[in-house]
Amino acid sequence: MKRIIYCTAGLLSLGINAQVGIGTSSSKSTLDVNGKTTLRKELRVGGTSAQAGDAGLNGQVLVSQGEGLPPVWKSLNVSFMEEGQYKLINSYLSSDQAGITDLSNGIAADNIYKNNVGDDIADTSKGKWSKIAGLINNFVIKNGKNRLTYQFQTGIEMKAPDATVSQSVTFTCGVFRNGKLVAVRPDKISSNNNTEKSGIQDYIFTLNYTEQNVPVGAQTLEVACRKINTSNLNSQFAVGRNVSDTNTVSNAFTLESVMKIDVIEYVTYKSN
Repeated sequence: MKRIIYCTAGLLSLGINAQVGIGTSSSKSTLDVNGKTTLRKELRVGGTSAQAGDAGLNGQVLVSQGEGLPPVWKSLNVSFMEEGQYKLINSYLSSDQAGITDLSNGIAADNIYKNNVGDDIADTSKGKWSKIAGLINNFVIKNGKNRLTYQFQTGIEMKAPDATVSQSVTFTCGVFRNGKLVAVRPDKISSNNNTEKSGIQDYIFTLNYTEQNVPVGAQTLEVACRKINTSNLNSQFAVGRNVSDTNTVSNAFTLESVMKIDVIEYVTYKSN
């Protein structure tokens, strides 16, 4: 039968089977502390009767291995974040090789040169946008103090109807959040009298933008492009793929579209 010896202050209980209770009269383990603990020296784990335990290295944390096993010191690959800093919460990466082909020869340009933040993607008075279907991303913002970084890259290709005559297409691509424009960049591609490649010209288009303090809630990100102007209506034009699978200059893989979204949120700690 286990016997417990109590000190007169009622703060320490000691069983003859070596269970010690501090601040409790019914210890549940070898050492049971009911109250605040102050540790003035290192904490060592995994020792034996003949050897002191491991004190760990500077910056390591103590990790449980489960019941019946001693905890171990581990190094974290992620640094601790201080309140007031921004932390990367999620990254979303998507790619697409189908691209946009419905802006090619025979399709008139919209001749709209200006856009504003907040333009609706479905408002044709602001431009005739064509979406890149494979770059749609859905996610949720949980902290209203944030930064969203968009990195979009795609291949642009055109083919002039006559390889000996230089032609051009002016276009623009934009990022839409919940159907509203948040980032846009216009550009222009020219064939430059490219007889070596039968009038075909390739170009890499990039759009990088950071949006701040996006509202909390569900978000849908889309990428779309439109043709602003063309020097020749018969010029073939494609975004994110080659203008034709029969050409030997490029393919959908080399011109594919890629979209990367980083969600960065402000670090705050709640007091208990």
